[in-house]
Amino acid sequence: MSESESIDDKRKIIVKWSGNEYVIDNLNGVASIQNLKECIYSKTGVKPERQKLMGLKTNNGRPVDVDTKIEHLLMKPGFKVMMIGSKEEQIANIDLDPSEIPNVINDFDIDDEAFDQVAIHNRSEYLAKVERRVKDIKINVMNAPRDGKKLLVLDIDYTLFDHRSTAEHASQLMRPYLHEFLTSAYQDYDIVIWCEYFSMLFFRCFFFLKLIISTIAATDMKWIEVKMRELGVTTNPNFKIAFFLDSSARISVHTEKYGVINCKPLGVIWGKFEQYSARNSIIIDDLRYNFLMNPQNGLKIKAFREAYKNQSKDKELYYLAKYLKIISQLDDLSKLNHDHWHKMI
Repeated sequence: MSESESIDDKRKIIVKWSGNEYVIDNLNGVASIQNLKECIYSKTGVKPERQKLMGLKTNNGRPVDVDTKIEHLLMKPGFKVMMIGSKEEQIANIDLDPSEIPNVINDFDIDDEAFDQVAIHNRSEYLAKVERRVKDIKINVMNAPRDGKKLLVLDIDYTLFDHRSTAEHASQLMRPYLHEFLTSAYQDYDIVIWCEYFSMLFFRCFFFLKLIISTIAATDMKWIEVKMRELGVTTNPNFKIAFFLDSSARISVHTEKYGVINCKPLGVIWGKFEQYSARNSIIIDDLRYNFLMNPQNGLKIKAFREAYKNQSKDKELYYLAKYLKIISQLDDLSKLNHDHWHKMI
């Protein structure tokens, strides 16, 4: 193989989108990401401004943007990149009539007073649902539970990651101190990631609605894996994730004021792993309604929004790491009121 052939092969990029692969092999080294997006547009019909390219990294450590040169990308021969985006006609065809939208709570959450008044966690019909989830769902354990460790369950969107803002790489949307937080927490807790990807939250979010349309065949779990890989969570040697849970592990409950709500019952995990219970578990989420089945085990974190403005200001995970370290010494976490966790630091 000649040197020129080797260079050409190195610059061949395979774009994966909507179940198909598209070969881009007509770009030279000085071409930019914008040029790449235009080539993708010619093959897929997805406009450059609609495209999000996952997994791109530079060889100089700088963030990837539309002006980044192809020659500055870290890529091997036959490099593949996942593209997320939708054609204009797909977006135009979406017309969700308000009457057709399922009656679920969105990201405005339920108020504190209402949460205190909703006592559903001991109702037999919902406990039966939890039992069915325990029986039906399959959990892919990536790292086995460790003796003597408590359980930390984390949401992704708005908790670890600003999912509404746009960026060329997920690291630009990552909540500050994420890796430091997980490193500290891993010393005392087994860590589980529980995402609710296909909730109505995303139907109200146009940016992620595009992602859903273009990858409708993808599973919730696949998206969790992609997000965590992009954030560097599954590749950091300083901590390990026990397993992921997606929307299939949630249950729906009915409240008089808010109607039907999908929430995250920790009983699903407790039913699968006998070493975890209300005494040694905590779930952290920006949406309080996710704690309806476990009101004493939930800690509501301030939502991380507008990453481009708040990257230098947000210290929630920094302080939360300190709080988790303090309470890790306690025998029974279910006695705590996490509403005032800041005061314990």
